[in-house]
Amino acid sequence: MKIGAYSLKPYDVLLVLVPVALAGSFLGWNETWLFVLSALAVIPLAGIMGTATEELALHMGPRAGGLLNATLGNAAELIITIFAIQAGLLDLVKASITGSILGNVLLVLGLSLLLGGLKNGVQVFDRRQANVNGTMLVLAVAGLAVPSLFIASIRNGPESFPTTESLSMATAVVLILIYVLSIVYSFTLKRGEPQPGAVPPTHHAAWSVSTALVVLALATGGIAWLSEILVGSVEHTVEALGWSEFFIGVIIIPLVGNVAEHIVAVQVALKNKMELSLAVSLGSSLQIALFVAPLLVFISLAMGNPMQLAFNQFEVAALLASSLIAALIALDGESNWLEGAMLLVLYAIIGVAFFFL
Repeated sequence: MKIGAYSLKPYDVLLVLVPVALAGSFLGWNETWLFVLSALAVIPLAGIMGTATEELALHMGPRAGGLLNATLGNAAELIITIFAIQAGLLDLVKASITGSILGNVLLVLGLSLLLGGLKNGVQVFDRRQANVNGTMLVLAVAGLAVPSLFIASIRNGPESFPTTESLSMATAVVLILIYVLSIVYSFTLKRGEPQPGAVPPTHHAAWSVSTALVVLALATGGIAWLSEILVGSVEHTVEALGWSEFFIGVIIIPLVGNVAEHIVAVQVALKNKMELSLAVSLGSSLQIALFVAPLLVFISLAMGNPMQLAFNQFEVAALLASSLIAALIALDGESNWLEGAMLLVLYAIIGVAFFFL
């Protein structure tokens, strides 16, 4: 179904919860309900933000548009984490970083491989770019792990904070530098020649630039408002449900902010476009590790709540294992449903462990 140029998605029915959540915040409703309502209401707004971004990208051309998609692909989650930093919930922020990377590499890629493989059999993709992304993901996760392992190895107490904070900032600068280099590489990369007889797909923007900008601004404003409600109700929800703040950060927040993008990755895998599906899942993980996480270090510093890139040992182990598995899957340029099932099983095991952590 379409409204104007916009095709309605199944999750767009959740848009009715946007005014409900906003009204509930003014009327002083139960904070656990506010958490649930605001989290669900963010999902369709994140999807609309993604659509507006794609429309702008079509006006900008394939390379600049690809850069715009990569930069704003995790905007909804970035907005939520900024409000969490403002509230001093740094553990929630770091858990959401971990959860976003794991969710993309294990859950989204796993579902894509499983469902795409069941429908299409063995799927093939360009292993050159997949290998680059896989290798870069391992490097990015290793970069995030260094401050964590350093902090775990010292026993100097509070006086060591300046050292660990400086290490986090230096690591953040290097990771952002690598991210910039990856963008330069993508702009200068020569694509392979099209197959004989192949007709390149053409896509035309359905929205004007002004319409896309207005929709993007409205969706961003709505997500920011809902994020404030969501973050403000986290502590009460933790007490009421018995969940840890860590579990909410590592499982719930990444799912809420990225459902629309996750659905796209699975849909294109079902259409036997595994290369695009890998680009979405691995590309989103790379953006979180190389750009969003380092950026949050400097945002937190500017907001007066400095955050270190310090993850617990279980997070580090899970991130390293998942990135290595993703890199291995990309090696042969082929995928099958069994690989997807294995990724999903690992995500389930890690998720249960995080619940009890």
